[in-house]
Amino acid sequence: MAKIKTSFFCQNCGVESPKWTGKCPSCGEWNTFVEEVVQKEETQRGGWKASSNSSKKANQPKPLKEITFEEQSRLITGDVELDRVLGGGIVPGSLVLIGGEPGIGKSTLMLQIALMLSNTKVLYVSGEESETQIKMRSERMKHHSDECFVLSETKTQHIFQQIELLKPDLLVIDSIQTLHSQYVESAAGSVSQVRECTAELMKFAKETGTPVFLIGHITKDGTIAGPKILEHMVDTVLQFEGDRHLSYRILRTSKNRFGSTNELGIYEMHANGLRPVTNPSEILMTQRDEQLNGVAIGAMLEGNRPLLIEIQSLVSPATYGTPQRSSTGHDAKRLNMLLAVLEKRGGMRLGQQDVFLNVAGGLRVDDPGLDLSVVASIISSYEDKAIDPGICFAGEIGLGGEVRAVNRIENRIAEAAKMGFKKIMLSRYAIKGLELDKYQIEVLAVSKLEEMYRHIFL
Repeated sequence: MAKIKTSFFCQNCGVESPKWTGKCPSCGEWNTFVEEVVQKEETQRGGWKASSNSSKKANQPKPLKEITFEEQSRLITGDVELDRVLGGGIVPGSLVLIGGEPGIGKSTLMLQIALMLSNTKVLYVSGEESETQIKMRSERMKHHSDECFVLSETKTQHIFQQIELLKPDLLVIDSIQTLHSQYVESAAGSVSQVRECTAELMKFAKETGTPVFLIGHITKDGTIAGPKILEHMVDTVLQFEGDRHLSYRILRTSKNRFGSTNELGIYEMHANGLRPVTNPSEILMTQRDEQLNGVAIGAMLEGNRPLLIEIQSLVSPATYGTPQRSSTGHDAKRLNMLLAVLEKRGGMRLGQQDVFLNVAGGLRVDDPGLDLSVVASIISSYEDKAIDPGICFAGEIGLGGEVRAVNRIENRIAEAAKMGFKKIMLSRYAIKGLELDKYQIEVLAVSKLEEMYRHIFL
């Protein structure tokens, strides 16, 4: 029998220590070490197959130029939003981690994808729901498949036994925090258990070429629960965001070894599942019957995807001693910087005004190209004058009050023209070398905030 020992693991970064310490030497967090019982030696640890006496030939190093490479065909799910977020489909042998709040729709999305792949054998392993509960959930969906198999199990060795019998083309684990490996003597969901179960699944995915989807819980601050090493081990990390009380959900990728990062997919929750939103600019802009002040439309980039988003501002006299500065979906520090620029360079007395900023649609944005639209909406609310609904903005504001150029301006202009806008306001330095005649939209080039003010409000 293997020798048993206890070690201390950091719950934040997963580093191992022989004794308890107050501050983690790796990540610097306090009071994150927990004691766990682990086995000192185990020959089968980290593997997924049953033990065998066959000897495995050791790998030999090869020159890079002698390694042959063939482009692998991706598995197309039929869900346009998920396929684009993954970089064009599911890569064989990839390990994908999906995190999100409880009730946001992680299990619904994975079960829906499993039912959409009607010609692909999918094994859906659930450690949280019974087979009857999954059946009830599937009855509400419009897709049905004869190749979707359900297994309610938490022990990894039993799961791999069923995998060897079934030989699925796609594996879904719901969730990684419920799995338990016999090679680690600790509770399910602990740092060592999550790391060991993920290592076994990763080895299975790479050896067999079977893509694996892992559903992960998140902590109170929105990060994926478990050790940080979990995000380093997988190939792709997807974050499922949005208010569960609203109908729209946002699927964002923060890591992707097989595609671009910071991609964005938008879904709408219905009673029969999640519906992909192919044109998100329409839902991100509020439909109004009348013009309102404090509203401006900004052209932004989310990953490689251009979006038009509505910025709402409210400026009102402060009723308390200290004016409030509140922003929803936008960086609060950047809002304070833009307010300081307006007060210093624009001569606006905002020091005694409450300023509230909101990004419509529940998105969190950090594109500096939205600075011009944020400033325009604040000025509109301050002056109590509405902005022409046929104009949108794309530009960064410097500390000197200058309007700076932003990247990929052609995509922003094309998206604004497609949505039917008549004018777009840009930095004068962003249109150098552009053929503006091919766009069905008027381009207003400005270099300072004063020029923007004269164009809109005078």
